[in-house]
Amino acid sequence: MRLVVASGAPRLRSAFAAAGLDGIRPGQAVALVPLAAGGLHASDLADRLRVSRQAVAQAVAALERHDYVIRGPHPSDARARIIELTPRGRQALRVMRSNALDVEKRWRDVLGQHRFGELRETLLALLSAETDESS
Repeated sequence: MRLVVASGAPRLRSAFAAAGLDGIRPGQAVALVPLAAGGLHASDLADRLRVSRQAVAQAVAALERHDYVIRGPHPSDARARIIELTPRGRQALRVMRSNALDVEKRWRDVLGQHRFGELRETLLALLSAETDESS
């Protein structure tokens, strides 16, 4: 599974470069996805990504340096900061979505519609089992 996932990183890096998005790595870009619905506190982002708070802090610092996210004041807690997407961060998400759709199309072309549907169902079942187990 890791090999399949890792095989997509070069295409995503190329897609970012073609869109003029520098300073972002596929591993960091994953941190943008939960922010699409709105800003999050770093600990909430870490929980959603299932990574350490330290890993989130490092990724967010790099993303902030390159203007993909900003840290703003929490609306109800003056001590806390909320991580939010910038317009550049939203552009990166659009590139990621387009790239993911291209991957799905290539996989559908390789496997055929029926086998691709089975793969999708299998992956959803595995994801559901992992989500249920971690709850």
